[in-house]
Amino acid sequence: MTAKVLIIMPAYNEAMNLPHVLPELRKSLTQVDVVVVNDCSRDDTANIARELGAQVVSLPCNLGYGGAVQTGYKYAVENDYDLAVMLDADGQHDPACVLELMAPVLAGDTDVAIGSRFLGRMEYRTTWTRRLGMRLFGGIVALLTGKRITDPTSGFQALNREVLTFFANDNYPSDYPDADVLLLLHYAGFRFIEVPVCMRERIEGVSMHGKPWKALYYIVKMVLSLGIIFLRQTTHSSARRPSVQTGARAQNQ
Repeated sequence: MTAKVLIIMPAYNEAMNLPHVLPELRKSLTQVDVVVVNDCSRDDTANIARELGAQVVSLPCNLGYGGAVQTGYKYAVENDYDLAVMLDADGQHDPACVLELMAPVLAGDTDVAIGSRFLGRMEYRTTWTRRLGMRLFGGIVALLTGKRITDPTSGFQALNREVLTFFANDNYPSDYPDADVLLLLHYAGFRFIEVPVCMRERIEGVSMHGKPWKALYYIVKMVLSLGIIFLRQTTHSSARRPSVQTGARAQNQ
């Protein structure tokens, strides 16, 4: 592999999961770097990640999932990585699927590859609120972009350097980045496709969508976020940042 690749792993209180996830990742990928973005965890996440050979960026306060993800993007850009893969620290994303996820991005066929559990395999059952959100946001994304996306809430993604630069420059949601990110990519002129992957049950701990009120908040927040992005696009000539406008490829033109 000639490209410089980074695995970005946001982590909040994942000390019990990292000893399973990081060694499994190393079995599948030996020539990539790994950075664990420690989102001000209250457990031993940072030390365990270092002991297992990962680079660690520790945030001074809890920024939430979106803030931790964007920190990983900034790290990737500042350290000149060609491609980054988002991988959850809880064991839900199967590391054996990373190579297939990277392949179309490395080949230049797309700017972002999104791992779909529905095109591949899902080894757990989601809550009814989560399933409702997936169907709702998949429909909204399809309506606004003309692209059918089976898994709009998937965080298992591979991104090229142009997209990393775009999101590192404040073009990223702060808490629950999901379907609104796809809309941002579409309006910025980037291409994205889905790739079949396997997603599994979290090893230990509770999902950020675990409590019913959090799942309902997520749905309401995401609807508002999608509406704001759409309205901003209709009132401005372009949603692209000048720093990456010349590099982004047009989609659906």
